[in-house]
Amino acid sequence: MNLKLTVWRQSGPGTQGRFETYQATDISEHASFLEMLDVVNTELTREGEEPIAFEHDCREGICGSCGMMINGVPHGPSSRVSVCQLHMREFRDGEEILIEPWRASAFPVLKDLVVDRGAFDRIIDAGGFISVRTGSAPDANALAIEKDLADHVMDAATCIGCGACVAACPNASAMLFTSAKVEHLNKLPQGQPERDARALDMVAQHDAEGFGNCTNHGACQTACPKGISVDFIADLNRDLMKATWAEAGREARVGD
Repeated sequence: MNLKLTVWRQSGPGTQGRFETYQATDISEHASFLEMLDVVNTELTREGEEPIAFEHDCREGICGSCGMMINGVPHGPSSRVSVCQLHMREFRDGEEILIEPWRASAFPVLKDLVVDRGAFDRIIDAGGFISVRTGSAPDANALAIEKDLADHVMDAATCIGCGACVAACPNASAMLFTSAKVEHLNKLPQGQPERDARALDMVAQHDAEGFGNCTNHGACQTACPKGISVDFIADLNRDLMKATWAEAGREARVGD
């Protein structure tokens, strides 16, 4: 396959970016999208040019670091896959491919296709933990959890934090990510001590990072490589409302 790539190039944060055009030649249709970029970068390096910077790690659809916009779609044309799982057979010979980084103010561009997703880490730091005794492994059956509940929280826990939900959302909201990280703890017995604080603190951090509000477009669910449902956002809104009422009640009692 021979392809024309139009790629966003930006030397660093705060610098002026631009689109550059490259030719990808003799690409196997069985190659992954990242392998295709590796081939292009090898040629750029051979010619003494700066290779295209992109982030990746596991290349197995687990870490979420490879996220980028491909022809205006997060992770490209295939559904339920990340960029590292996208294969070149999804494109036509001679096709022009537009490649961009995530576009959101909360994800500043570090270089080319690499963005700073540290905002996600700070949201997790705000409440994505539970208070448990450490030092010894608990018995596997110490807490009985119904299968339906276990399946529900596992669906939430599959979030890989790639940022596709933010990139797809017209408001650059990260509520799908935040709700998944809240939900898989708030529904389990181990997560109950921090349940209210978790919802309040993680949503507050979400807003402080500059992400937009959720207005129920549903684009986040469509773009998510793990198919995480917007139902988790509804669950988070319920938890947030209950936590807000409980906090207001505590403040009123203190005031009395």
